[in-house]
Amino acid sequence: MDALSNILDKLSGFIWGPPLLILLVGTGIFLTFRLAFIQLRLLPYSLKQVFSRKHDKRAAGDISQFQALMTAMAATVGVGNIVGVATAISLGGPGAVFWMWLAGFFGMATKYGEAILAVKYRTTDANGQMAGGPMYYLEHGLKARWLGVLFALFGTFAAFGIGNGTQSKAVADAVKMTFNVPYWVTGLVLMAVAALVILGGIKSIGRVTAFFVPIMALFYFIAGAIVMITNFSLVPDAFATIFSHAFGIESVTGGAIGAVIRFGIARGLFSNEAGLGSAPIAAAAARTDMPGRQALVSMTQVLFDTLIICSITAVTIVMSGVWQDEGVSTGTMTAAAFGTFFGDAGQYIVGIGIIFFAASTIFGWAYYGEKCFQYLFPKNPRLLIYYRLFFVVVIYFGATATLDVVWAFSDVMNGLMAIPNLIGLLGLSGVIVAETKRFRVKIEEEKEAARNGTAPAAGPAE
Repeated sequence: MDALSNILDKLSGFIWGPPLLILLVGTGIFLTFRLAFIQLRLLPYSLKQVFSRKHDKRAAGDISQFQALMTAMAATVGVGNIVGVATAISLGGPGAVFWMWLAGFFGMATKYGEAILAVKYRTTDANGQMAGGPMYYLEHGLKARWLGVLFALFGTFAAFGIGNGTQSKAVADAVKMTFNVPYWVTGLVLMAVAALVILGGIKSIGRVTAFFVPIMALFYFIAGAIVMITNFSLVPDAFATIFSHAFGIESVTGGAIGAVIRFGIARGLFSNEAGLGSAPIAAAAARTDMPGRQALVSMTQVLFDTLIICSITAVTIVMSGVWQDEGVSTGTMTAAAFGTFFGDAGQYIVGIGIIFFAASTIFGWAYYGEKCFQYLFPKNPRLLIYYRLFFVVVIYFGATATLDVVWAFSDVMNGLMAIPNLIGLLGLSGVIVAETKRFRVKIEEEKEAARNGTAPAAGPAE
């Protein structure tokens, strides 16, 4: 087992090396310029769409735009927001946070491009539900079905790792450490809860995440806000530390400036999954009249995930100074940071955060995995229930097992998922631009109609 873990670690290090990181960030930069910095220009409109209660129930789709966003958020807001950020700081120093932010900024354009293609090329499956994502825009847009098959294959396996076993283990560890509950008990309870949500399909997942995700994110945000408000004098110094270390002005943990950039970008991309190709699978299920509308909603996922939630973890760690304590491990760094300001309650805040974040990731990735599986076996829709049952059973074994090999395997599958997806984004960038221009016309028509007090002309759904 150790030999296999070493092999997978080396393979993961190779796949997630500089070439892939450059391709991931480079795609975001390329789309940012092609779309004229859409993440800045249309951010207010995007946020308005996220929180608007108005949506066209006649539009094609299985769940609302907000539910689609929350399903994607459920999958991405996981242990990476807590432990992953601590890992970036531990390996690259506080300056890694700046590069995490930068990757998040350009990742917003990547996420926008993924979603717009997912909705444009989505189809109706044998069960009468929407099916979309990289496998569909690779097949129907890029005319490269073999790339779609590769993505779906990697996504199917990745769901059992990064979206299941590793997350259930994180929940079990947090419950054991915080409340001293045995691993097998947590495994059974988590398996039962997940079964109630997952076996109901995307509509069930969408309803649960729309209620669940905002509460868990708000809980963690409030805890971080309390730290910053009650210790406001430390906030400017924390940001100064982040920026000074980002460019090598100060010496960093991990050595050269290259380590700062690498770990900041890598952990930022792991957190928000921009370019990975997972989130557009949820976006494709959204009830929306045009691809551009859901794409703007999906774009805000990176804002909430990396630029807000991850920042809370990062700034709290830097403010506390625990990143300089060699006696604090990466796994306990965030809890130690919150403990600096909340005392013993800090452990409970982080423990509860991990429980909710990791559990939500299981729900989101269950949907991603089944859609990838469904793409591989389109003529056998009955197989889907067996996939869901197997996914639920794996949750128990994940909670009670040692998962070093699973973590390494998950990293490999995630990296392999990203490659065909990025090829699709770059190859179809012209389609992304054309759909964006089409939607900009729609926005102007809506504004004109609002000024004149008339209803805008109905546009095509796809």
